[in-house]
Amino acid sequence: MSYIRNCILGMGMYVPDKILTNNDLEKMVDTSDEWIYSRTGIRERRISTENTSVLGIRAVENLLNKINKDPKDIDLIIFCTITPDNNTPSCACLVQKSIGALNATAFDLNAACTGFIYGIVVTDSLLSSGKYRNAIVIGSEVLSKIIDWKDRNTCVLFGDGAGAIYIERSENGSAIIDTYTRSVGEKSDSLISKAIPLSNFMMDRELDIDFSIHMDGREVFKFAVSSMVEGIDVLLKNNDISIGDIKFIVPHQANKRIIEAAAKRLKVDVDKFFTNLGKYGNTSAASIAIALSELGNSCSLSKGDLVILVGFGGGLTYGSVLIKW
Repeated sequence: MSYIRNCILGMGMYVPDKILTNNDLEKMVDTSDEWIYSRTGIRERRISTENTSVLGIRAVENLLNKINKDPKDIDLIIFCTITPDNNTPSCACLVQKSIGALNATAFDLNAACTGFIYGIVVTDSLLSSGKYRNAIVIGSEVLSKIIDWKDRNTCVLFGDGAGAIYIERSENGSAIIDTYTRSVGEKSDSLISKAIPLSNFMMDRELDIDFSIHMDGREVFKFAVSSMVEGIDVLLKNNDISIGDIKFIVPHQANKRIIEAAAKRLKVDVDKFFTNLGKYGNTSAASIAIALSELGNSCSLSKGDLVILVGFGGGLTYGSVLIKW
């Protein structure tokens, strides 16, 4: 018997042409290819000369080339990012304009590196309400705009890119089976990227114009491992399945040591985790979107395979999604 579920029916991605290698970074800061790779698993990352919305538009164009869908029939566009072009208009509205999705509701969502997971969860709820039939969810970042390129502890980690998926109420496709999200605001100081500083005549303070990312690496590492394990364990328990039933886990692509530590805690081979951070680095809200697109196009999955997406990020936030291919 077939059931109507919220199903992923298409995936797309875009990364800029410009590649910044670890050897390039050796000329910019006190570091080395060996130092970066041994600690992060990253060899190179992409750097954009364009705005976040443009990367998102190109990912959506790549997606639309793979599915038979008139943009005028798109109901919802959710754009997940921490590096928007503007305060307003939203990147989602710029995508809507570019692709001609005249009838779509469009808005941005900020949950840092967990953004794409949150975007899927929000979409799943809105489509289940019956008020929307379908949606495009985008994860796109130009993190190179907010990096301190003199800080070797952070500038080696991040890259630019975008991914997008199309979700529809359907009997066919990769079905969203279950989701899980949480936030830990009391640890918000562990990972910070400040907004444009604003002040008025009533505020007796100097403006802080440091927009770059600041991170308590040790605290974020501990949180990342524990939140990934929790996000996976909850979905397994709630759906009465085991880790052995999962074909692939698609994690936020932050750091190979985080993924290895999570695999050890879960007592599973690290090869069950699909990774591409060696090529792209940490692309925040785009990382899972890009990885899912690459996995989906790799012919590594068969109908009925179970896949878990799991992310964590600033806020602090984390979440997971169970998909039946």
